Amino acid sequence: MLTDSEFIAAADRTLAAIGEALDAALEASDADIDWSLNDGILEIDCGGGGKVIVNRHVPNREIWVAARSGGFHFRPLDGTWRDTRSGAELAASLGTLLKAQAQLSIVLPRLAAPA
Repeated sequence: MLTDSEFIAAADRTLAAIGEALDAALEASDADIDWSLNDGILEIDCGGGGKVIVNRHVPNREIWVAARSGGFHFRPLDGTWRDTRSGAELAASLGTLLKAQAQLSIVLPRLAAPA
């Protein structure tokens, strides 16, 4: 089982990778989206589309996503972050959510999770 500090480091790497992908997508788009990352909480302001929040949840060792369409929990499984209900990968799920909520096309890298 991961220690708190190991989980936090892994989750923070994932959140940073999402931020880098957002920057790249925004450079190629005229979408009016702002984002910030503070203390394990990635907030994506989609303007009129509301917000998407991605954060680490240390007690459950999960990454949680809150979007207009609902809340999602992602747990490390086989080296990637997987939705605890559907089994979908975090990168694919975020891409779909951001397309629907912010009309932003984003290519996320494989978001590695601890084994």
